[in-house]
Amino acid sequence: MRARHAVPLRCEIVRVLVVDFGPFFGYTRWCKWSKVGGSGMFYGEYEHILDKKNRLIIPARFRDAVEELCIEKFYITRGLDKCLFMFAETEWKLQENKFKSMSFTKKEVRKFKRMFFSGASEAVPDKQWRVLVPDYLRQYAGLAKEIMIIGVSNRIEIWDKDVWENFYKSSKESYEDIAENLLDF
Repeated sequence: MRARHAVPLRCEIVRVLVVDFGPFFGYTRWCKWSKVGGSGMFYGEYEHILDKKNRLIIPARFRDAVEELCIEKFYITRGLDKCLFMFAETEWKLQENKFKSMSFTKKEVRKFKRMFFSGASEAVPDKQWRVLVPDYLRQYAGLAKEIMIIGVSNRIEIWDKDVWENFYKSSKESYEDIAENLLDF
C-alpha cells in the first residue's frame, strides 16, 4: 500500500513524500520538487541501443518526468504499427480501466485485450535508468540493436530504428492531411 502526502509551498510547488509499506517494513523517500499539475509527459525522439541483455536506457529528458511523477514502475506491452508501448504505472491503470469498460462479448475487443494484456511486462528502472525488454516483446517489434525511443505524451514507444525511419518517411507526407481530417485548431 502506498500513501502520497503533498506539502504545498509558494507558487504551487510541492515536494511529494512517498511512503511504501512493504510486507515487513515501510520506507519513505522524497520525490523531486515539482509544480502541481506539471507536464509529466514524454516528448521527443531519441536514438538508443539495446544492450546484450535487452535493456534500454530511459532518455535523460524523460527522467525529469519520471522523477516529477514519482514513477517507479512501467508496463511494456505490444503496441501498434510494429512498436512497443511503455506506460507509467498510473497511466497503465487508466488504460486498464478503459478496457474494463468495453464489452467482452465483442470479438474484436476480446482479441485486442488478449494481445495487449498478455504481452504486458512490468519494468522497473535500475539505478542506471535501464529497463529490460523481454525477448518476446523484442521479437514482436523486431528490435535490433539500434532502437528509437519516442515520447508520445502519455506513453513511450520503442521502435526498431529502421522500422521507425520507414514509418516516419511514409507518414510525414500525409501529416498535414491527417491533421486536417482529425484536428480543429
